[in-house]
Amino acid sequence: MTASRQYLIDDLSVTESWRLFRIMAEIVDGFEVLGDVRPAVSIFGSARVPAGDPLYGETEKLADLLSRAGYSVITGGGPGLMEAANKGAADAGGDSIGLHIHLPLEQKANPYLTIKSDYRYFFVRKLMFVKYAVAYIAMPGGFGTLDEVSEALVLIQTKRIKPFPIIFLGSAFWSGLMDWFRGTLLTRGFIAEKDLDLFTVLDTPEEAVQFIQRHVIL
Repeated sequence: MTASRQYLIDDLSVTESWRLFRIMAEIVDGFEVLGDVRPAVSIFGSARVPAGDPLYGETEKLADLLSRAGYSVITGGGPGLMEAANKGAADAGGDSIGLHIHLPLEQKANPYLTIKSDYRYFFVRKLMFVKYAVAYIAMPGGFGTLDEVSEALVLIQTKRIKPFPIIFLGSAFWSGLMDWFRGTLLTRGFIAEKDLDLFTVLDTPEEAVQFIQRHVIL
C-alpha cells in the first residue's frame, strides 16, 4: 500500500470523523456560555508566577481597573497571572471569565471565576479569546502567551478580524522581542513598517486601561 493511500485511509477513520463532532460541540458550548458576556479584555501571562510576586499584584490591579471601567476580564482560567487577573476582576465585582484547558501545569481552574468555559482544543479556545475580546493585554509570559498574542496579530494583519488594541505590558520584559521585531523582522522585510502599529508597549495598568478606553467605546 502506498503512503498516499495510507494517509487517505487515516483521514477517513471513524475516530477522526467523530472528532469533528466533538470540535463542533465545543464551539457551540463556548458560544452558549459566553454569549451574554459584555465587552471583554483578554489578559494573558505566565501560569508560573506565584501570589506575592510583584507581577501578580500588578496583574490583579490591572483587572480591578478594567472591571471598574466596565469591561469583563477573560483569562485562560489557570494559575499564576491568569489567577491574578481573575482575582482582581472578581474582587471588583466584575465578570471574571476563565477559558480553561487541561495541561500538566494547569490541571485545575483557579477559584476566582464567575464564568467558566472548558476546552480540549487550543484552536477553539483561541477562537473564543478573539471573538469576545475588544482588546488583548500580554503580561510577561512564555510560549502560551506568545502564541495567543501572535494569533491576534496575524488575524488583524491579514484583515480576518477588525483591529483592536493589543498591549504588551512591561517594556523591560518585552524589549528583547521588540528589538527582534524591528532589528530582524522589519530589517529583513518579513513584516512591514505599518505592522509595528498593530500593537503598543506600555508600563503600568493605568496606562493600559486608559489606552483601551481611548480606543474602545462601550
